[in-house]
Amino acid sequence: MKMKRIASTLLAGVMTLSLVACGSTAPEPAAPAADTTATETAAPAAEPAKTEEATAVEATDSAEPISLNMWCIATESDSNRHSYEAAIADMQAAHPEVTFTWEAFENQSYKTKIKAAVSANEMPDIFFTWSCAFLGDFVEAGKVYCLDDAYQNFKDELPESMLGNSTYNGKHYGVPLTMNIVGLFANMELLKQVGYDEIPGTYEDFIACCDKLKEAGIIPFGCAGKETWCVTEYLESVIEKSVGADALNDIFLGRATWANQDVADAVDTFQGLVNNGYFDPSGIGLTNDEVKNNFMAGKYAFYMNGTWNCADFAANEEFLAKVKVGEFPVINADKAKLGQVIGGPSDTLAVAASSPNAERAAEYTFELGRLICHYGYLDGCGLPAWTPYGDTSSINPLTQTVSEIVSKADKFVLFGDTAMSADSANTYLSYVDQVYGCLLDGQQFIDGLAKDIQ
Repeated sequence: MKMKRIASTLLAGVMTLSLVACGSTAPEPAAPAADTTATETAAPAAEPAKTEEATAVEATDSAEPISLNMWCIATESDSNRHSYEAAIADMQAAHPEVTFTWEAFENQSYKTKIKAAVSANEMPDIFFTWSCAFLGDFVEAGKVYCLDDAYQNFKDELPESMLGNSTYNGKHYGVPLTMNIVGLFANMELLKQVGYDEIPGTYEDFIACCDKLKEAGIIPFGCAGKETWCVTEYLESVIEKSVGADALNDIFLGRATWANQDVADAVDTFQGLVNNGYFDPSGIGLTNDEVKNNFMAGKYAFYMNGTWNCADFAANEEFLAKVKVGEFPVINADKAKLGQVIGGPSDTLAVAASSPNAERAAEYTFELGRLICHYGYLDGCGLPAWTPYGDTSSINPLTQTVSEIVSKADKFVLFGDTAMSADSANTYLSYVDQVYGCLLDGQQFIDGLAKDIQ
């Protein structure tokens, strides 16, 4: 629909403000690690139904037969699973000359697996990656195929502003998919029990709401301590709304030191939320899937996580009627404001330089990325990096709200463990773990990171 096209166009313009920091200089990668069992899957046999407005991928039988394989994180429980299945089915119909296989791995374990594959030069032809520093390390090592030539055939559909986080020394190395921010999801049925018809707009009212929830025997927050990236969704939002987007972005990108008293105070603010009993104490041993399921079951009032969750929430008609999404409120209005959010275009597909069919894999990756973006947007898994096409009238109301937030956004700060270098990110995540476990306070957090990172 026209209004949604306008929102997406605004998004492309707004993102230009925040993308140049990651990709225009020497790349800096990042990656936490964890051991989890991989999920292997074959591409679906049946082609999903397409709307007649959808841009078709033209079938071709003129090319020589080749085999391509891909690794990604679209596991059975991942919100993006359907968009991958639908896109791959379309590609198989359009390109019968390509024998395509793919495997999906859990988020944390994948970060370890792909790094090991890069080191051993045992990469798949096409691989999912996070942009900015994470992909940058692989580029710097010479393990990623340059996509400049292939991009020329798709530049009318993919704004160059969306490639900023996967551009290094002026060359493009990634195909962006959807983009997401960290959202504050609220179970309004629980909030109404303590007198709130909307998500609290100020920090003072937010804290008052949490206190009322506690008094009513309702846990305000659920957070998966077993997956540290989930803790950062809370902590980074608190820091950003305390010190401002520019200050946090400069720290993540190594342009400023962690020795910042405002950051220490913000960490203490976050830890105060933990110590005040606003978080489920059992959450420290839970996975994100377990916490999300608890939130949907009505155990928690709030859930801070990526807006890709809009798809899963919208798929549950009963829960969709209860849930709203908004921004975390401003804590220090002298330095931060609404419209400063954590997130940006990060989910990316790339091609291994070692692929024996790298040139054709590059073309295939752009076509596949466009389709994943299309189906992901329709499913509500995020906002599109590509120009939307076809009928988008079915976009769920949560994703529409996120689109409004993003279209009005002032600054974006990419997730810390993606923006920082690999070693720095691992160190950072270790300190975040200790903060959530109340083993470090804010001063110890900044002192340790200032010493261990820069």
